[in-house]
Amino acid sequence: MAHKKEQLEELNGIKNEIKEIKELLELCKEDFSLESELSKKIDLLRLKIKKKNIEVRFKGKYDKGDALLSIYSGAGGQDAQDWAAMLLRMYQRYCQKAGFKNAILDQDFGQAGGPEGRVGVKSVTIEIKGKYAYGTIKKETGVHRLVRISPFSAQKLRHTSFALVEVLPRIKDGKEIEVNPSDLKVDYFHASGPGGQYVNKRMSAVRITHEPTGIIVSAQTERSLAQNKETAMQMLYAKLYQLKTMEKQKELSEVKGSKISASWGNQIRSYVIHPYQLVKDLRTDVETSQVNAVLDGSLDEFITAQIQQND
Repeated sequence: MAHKKEQLEELNGIKNEIKEIKELLELCKEDFSLESELSKKIDLLRLKIKKKNIEVRFKGKYDKGDALLSIYSGAGGQDAQDWAAMLLRMYQRYCQKAGFKNAILDQDFGQAGGPEGRVGVKSVTIEIKGKYAYGTIKKETGVHRLVRISPFSAQKLRHTSFALVEVLPRIKDGKEIEVNPSDLKVDYFHASGPGGQYVNKRMSAVRITHEPTGIIVSAQTERSLAQNKETAMQMLYAKLYQLKTMEKQKELSEVKGSKISASWGNQIRSYVIHPYQLVKDLRTDVETSQVNAVLDGSLDEFITAQIQQND
């Protein structure tokens, strides 16, 4: 009810703004100096309506809440780990532009190397906080492919790298996810940074294994052991929720006679830096030659198209 009331108030606010613009339009017929103010109001209202037009499509249970975004490097050593690090930066930059807060919850660093000695990422999980964060970002789940001249190749060879992006809702209480404490194996360890060195003298990092499913989650960025354990449990709830959803999809596919798969081979987007420059989403056919802008977080065109495609 609170959510519906908030939506109604926002829509009424838009109606009032339209009314004000109509009144200002009449005044502009007598005073042309008001045209600049009118133009600004129209531009702001257009952006607000565009945003609301996207938000009304979010009908999933967790769409209006926070998200957990994980990136896993594929096969390919340093190139794949460097690509995972590039994706991490891309999503962090996107969050800044979209007004979402983000924080790293767990990170497994890769090897350092290349001309700049940069450190890659084997896997990383970030929390994305903000209104409709999960609904906005959830369709980024899938395999992302990069084609470029490898910075790690002395022969300057072209290399193709893959990384898997997984987006889950952040489930704080887990009331609907049944977890038997006896099914959990909890390990404590020192948090580590680039190169594997310890960054905390106390054992504050937590790894939880859900033995019936084999799901493993870990958290190490908080200073408190209790905080990391709470974060890890929320990550586990999200993973179990995903598993439950996939089982339902499998049942539905058997009824419909179609196959629904979330496998590693499901490539959703290609980022080509060499021999030409192009980013193309394989689901919506949205593409752009502005590769650097996309890698700097300009993802609105891709995300909006994917949300609208499912109407």
